[in-house]
Amino acid sequence: MRLSNRAFASALTARLNYTLNSSLFTQIYQHTNPAGRIKDTAIQRVIMNSLNDGIMREFLRQSSEERGTKQCFDLISEFYRAVGMVFPEAWDPRQTPRTSRLVHGAGIIAMGYVMEVLALLEGARTATQFARGLGCLVDRTAWTSGSWDFGNGDHRNWRAIQNVNRDIVTLAQHLINIVRADMRTRRSESAEHALEREVSVRVAAAS
Repeated sequence: MRLSNRAFASALTARLNYTLNSSLFTQIYQHTNPAGRIKDTAIQRVIMNSLNDGIMREFLRQSSEERGTKQCFDLISEFYRAVGMVFPEAWDPRQTPRTSRLVHGAGIIAMGYVMEVLALLEGARTATQFARGLGCLVDRTAWTSGSWDFGNGDHRNWRAIQNVNRDIVTLAQHLINIVRADMRTRRSESAEHALEREVSVRVAAAS
């Protein structure tokens, strides 16, 4: 029988925490792992958001439960592996929610929405593919210092971001806007290059 979304999220979080090849291996705080730095409730919320209306719901609809669960595991693990690749300082094992908002509940959940955008709109599945989509955020975040500029005069010190819905939504929308703008730019450049190649081929054929 299929688990409820909450039960599935809890089980998958534990699997991510205790599977050796997981990028989150032993990184998640649970009663059985008090040394973890990332709250289990934050990872569970990322999973539940995706199960409710995202890529994980599609995985479980289109595949067997075993295969769908593996796809969900791989997606989360690969995405946060990419996060560590793109933001090595903010993701450093020495960082805690107090020193880096990237490993804070607000950052984890907000980045989960970015994962959805890249997975659904660009088909990202591997760490390399996710890292390519996250590259546009480098030097445009304030995970460990500085301040966020959310537009319309909304400037906030990096420490001011809290694990409350209002801040999570504001942060997620800010990150998504940057990522989607970058996607549009890359697609436009790709279309221009394709047109240039087509023109070159036609010119060469006519000469």
